[in-house]
Amino acid sequence: MEITEKSSATTQRLCIEEDLTIYHAEALKAQLLEALGAAPALELDLSRVAEIDSAGLQLLLLAKRESLREGRRLSIVAHSPAVQETMDFLNLAGYFGDPLVIQARQAD
Repeated sequence: MEITEKSSATTQRLCIEEDLTIYHAEALKAQLLEALGAAPALELDLSRVAEIDSAGLQLLLLAKRESLREGRRLSIVAHSPAVQETMDFLNLAGYFGDPLVIQARQAD
């Protein structure tokens, strides 16, 4: 699992470079919750996530719930097409409250 971390005094940024699937969820959970507790704000860059399944989605929901419970800010600052499609399909964009960039469809 590869996670790139960048931080400032108030915000930590995680760039997840693996798929958000059941195969990576357990390892990512501990790292995500640790990062969430390390700074008042956590930014997730999911632009390199090629695949997301229900386990990955549950992990994002857990992180959002924990951030709200602890009074911290969690935001997704970049969505891959797979993440965006899943959030659109399940109508979850409003729950996370982060802006989604809608790209123009390519001509067939």
